[in-house]
Amino acid sequence: MRRVRRFNHAATMSALALGACLTALPGLIHAQETDEETRRLLEGIQHGEQVEIELPDPEEQLPLDDLRKFAEVFGRIKDAYVEEVDDRQLLESAIKGMLSDLDPHSTYLAPKDYEQLEESTSGEFGGLGIEVGMEDGFVKVISPIDDTPAQKAGVQAGDLIIKLGDQPVKGMSLEEAVKLMRGKPGTVLTLTIMREGESAPIEIDVERDVIKVTSIKSRIIENGYGYVRITQFQADTGAQFTTALEDLEKEHGSDLDGLIIDLRNNPGGILQAAVEAADALLDEGLIVYTEGRIQSSRLRFNAKPGDVMPDTPIVVLINGGSASASEILAGALQDHQRAVVMGTQSFGKGSVQTVIPLDETHAIKMTTARYYTPDGRSIQAKGIKPDIEVKPAQLTELDSQPFFTEADLSGHLEGQDENQEAAEEETQGTPASRDFQLRSALNLLKGLGILNKQNKPEQESAD
Repeated sequence: MRRVRRFNHAATMSALALGACLTALPGLIHAQETDEETRRLLEGIQHGEQVEIELPDPEEQLPLDDLRKFAEVFGRIKDAYVEEVDDRQLLESAIKGMLSDLDPHSTYLAPKDYEQLEESTSGEFGGLGIEVGMEDGFVKVISPIDDTPAQKAGVQAGDLIIKLGDQPVKGMSLEEAVKLMRGKPGTVLTLTIMREGESAPIEIDVERDVIKVTSIKSRIIENGYGYVRITQFQADTGAQFTTALEDLEKEHGSDLDGLIIDLRNNPGGILQAAVEAADALLDEGLIVYTEGRIQSSRLRFNAKPGDVMPDTPIVVLINGGSASASEILAGALQDHQRAVVMGTQSFGKGSVQTVIPLDETHAIKMTTARYYTPDGRSIQAKGIKPDIEVKPAQLTELDSQPFFTEADLSGHLEGQDENQEAAEEETQGTPASRDFQLRSALNLLKGLGILNKQNKPEQESAD
């Protein structure tokens, strides 16, 4: 709002000086004001008019006292630190501190960090093969990646790494810890780990290797029942997921009786890949939406018409190592009642990070929004709660000897097809027999299949 009044006693030199001040002060003449408005303002000042301009709210301006404090600290470090510090290094450290203090996922990406981020999203990088975050000053394992040195050595989701080799982790930034974990393939790094349920730290030797992440693995685990494992969401995971579903149906020769999607220990990845995977199994409706302060961070993703396997029952397996994009997929299928979610509560990483390039070699990765499921549930720090909670377990058979039956009685009446096998014996040593959660998912699908077969004749006769 601008009010202009005639001011008859202003000296010409004063008016010119005031005009010069107005053009120099930041924030007083906004970009949206036209050149014509600016010209009229300055002409009014020069002709002796008094101009009243609404100044910006002081609370929204940079605090001068804090800026002076920053400059003073900068100068003290330059003058008195035990070793000489380069100005550029100090400024980069200030930027890193400014971002890392916001949340665990916002960070400054120097050239090497920028390259590592691009490598991880492309699916090939060097290191141990674990997705990590920070918790209470220690490195926390979100999940070990499938078929990597860390997983083979026995690193588990939820482990707290307290030492990397001989170096304590406490006080390190996440970037510094990741740099220590990366190294020449073939070299060994000893991880000292605190694990829930263990009374003392555990030492695990992990041999570094070139990590090549296979995003999708699929197979028929029993006749009619398909299994798809998504280890991480990379740029082409959505297309690979659709192809895997189609290949499973071709291998079976018809529609599957049930499908298990394994998202356990999946640390997430690219948002668009999770949206594409959900779209393959949904015919319509909202998949996920994001909310942030700026317009570009408010996004909505909807399913396009067409479901790869519309009549197939689905179970999604999750655990504490399922984070970010995997929670988006599980939440979308759960809200649309397209799948039963089974396992344990997921990690709860429901924030969106945007990589903003500063130049060709530097960037910042900053949290800009939160994820919400189709029903409006926030994933952040809550995670996805399974419909059926199934904790990892090991089962042993209590009865190893077969029961005495009618067929063992001397002179018993012969039954029809007695000499033929009544049912297929369960193959011992299969993944489903070793994995209690996977076995529970398979049993649920079999139960749903029995109910569907029983209800189908009634529906057909009603039709």
